[in-house]
Amino acid sequence: MAISESEVRHVALLARLALTDEQVRHLAQELSSILDHISEIQQLDLAGVEPTAHPFPIRNVTRPDEVRPGLQRELALLNAPAASDGAFVIPRIVGVEEEA
Repeated sequence: MAISESEVRHVALLARLALTDEQVRHLAQELSSILDHISEIQQLDLAGVEPTAHPFPIRNVTRPDEVRPGLQRELALLNAPAASDGAFVIPRIVGVEEEA
């Protein structure tokens, strides 16, 4: 199945892509090749093959959501440029222009 250059230009227009003439020719060839491969795959006898979303079994790789001890407050503030009452002190960024 061949994709024409006018079809590539139409899709590029819909996607708001500015393509050069060389890119249009190149993409027309590549998309045609992809469609040819899809056509070959569609001709395979897949009777008895169950549909799958992934070629490999999927397993959950996240850890359980458990409460664990975290960093001690004193250690967290150890390298802070400024700290006060057990919290980071940061420069004020809201309302600075109003005061100036």
